[in-house]
Amino acid sequence: MGLEKNEAAAAGAGAVHGHRLSTVVPSSVTEVEKYELAEADLAFRLHYLRGVYYYAAGETVRGVTTKVLKDPMFPWLDAYYPVAGRVRRPVDDQPQQQVEEGEGEGASRRPYVKCNDCGVRIVEALCDRDLDEWLRDDAADRVKQLCYDKVLGPELFFSPLLYVQVTNFKCGAMALGFSWAHLIGDVASATTCFNNWAKILAGKNPDAVTVTPVNEPQDRAPAAAAPPPRSVKQVGPIEDYWLAPTGVDMACYSFHVTEPMLNTLQESAGAGGAFELVSALMWQTVAKIRVGKEVTTVTVVRTDMSARSGNSLGNEEKVGYVEAGSPPAKSDVSELAALLSKNVVDETAAVVGFPGDVVIYGANLTFVDMEQVDLYGLEIKGQRPAHVEYGMAGVGEEGAVLVQPDADGRGRVVTAVLPKDEVASLRAALGSSLLQAA
Repeated sequence: MGLEKNEAAAAGAGAVHGHRLSTVVPSSVTEVEKYELAEADLAFRLHYLRGVYYYAAGETVRGVTTKVLKDPMFPWLDAYYPVAGRVRRPVDDQPQQQVEEGEGEGASRRPYVKCNDCGVRIVEALCDRDLDEWLRDDAADRVKQLCYDKVLGPELFFSPLLYVQVTNFKCGAMALGFSWAHLIGDVASATTCFNNWAKILAGKNPDAVTVTPVNEPQDRAPAAAAPPPRSVKQVGPIEDYWLAPTGVDMACYSFHVTEPMLNTLQESAGAGGAFELVSALMWQTVAKIRVGKEVTTVTVVRTDMSARSGNSLGNEEKVGYVEAGSPPAKSDVSELAALLSKNVVDETAAVVGFPGDVVIYGANLTFVDMEQVDLYGLEIKGQRPAHVEYGMAGVGEEGAVLVQPDADGRGRVVTAVLPKDEVASLRAALGSSLLQAA
């Protein structure tokens, strides 16, 4: 706990400070001992979702204390019991004497979640700025400051799978920041989980929760000679610190594409969905600022709510790639949007089945489609979030761009996770004629 406080102080130096940590566990003992992880879960294990929900100052927020937020978490974690567990490997469960005598050699190292009810971490913090001022500032990494910046490892059995940071602003507004290990579910799993907690907080009946551990006892074999799918990049092998190293510092930069801006883009670029048009513009822009470096292949990660299994936790996103025939920096946005609409090569099965450790987000420049995700369902006692933005940690150095609906569903919120030294160039290249910082 002391280590975590020191790291929080370093990460949130400046406007966000005063981090205090506590833990919430399920209200009853979980009877399931072991939650097996699917191959798709392990494929995403080096990535982390960071979601921030902003609530304007007012009577509702004024009455929401940390205790009020914590109380519904106890029954919430009864249903989502794997979230309160810790990652283990079968060999970790053997007595130390047996491991020292060699009985652990050759044993399975396939990770799983031990449902030991260790709980989720709650972080309380203060911000010395008003919410309006905070959202007007286009500085990078505001998502990182409002989401506790931790990853799994190097001591996996001590690492929480979820942190919830409650940040109170000077004006009386509040932000809820979630740091969610992608290992236990994709963005649709995460947001549905958070929305169910909010329903309990409001005194409503949450949606039915189906948690079904998969039965995949085989270890992921060492990577064979076959190359990885084009959508991903092989790394590692990664041991017990689940973060792929990058050679550059990455930063999150969020901005708002308003409805008039989106209409202007649609008029100038022709037909195309909002995700494809915004992604095409970003593809072209990033290609322009990376002088001397081709950005002809991009990864696309989509959430299709109609194709989900109904399981409450899981990684069910579709992963594929698109390749441009000509340099994207010199292509029209309409051409790139058409490629993103019609030419995605689906590699989901190959990505899930690849035996080595991989980076998905940022292996190539990656576009993440969050059009169908219910981001504004996390109501605090009837009050919708004024603004929501999602970022990500564990992104490879090619970067990722998350595209999501804004509060009224007519514009888009875009978060670009890019090398830090590219953020200023990105802002300048996009220009105020089309985009404005959120």
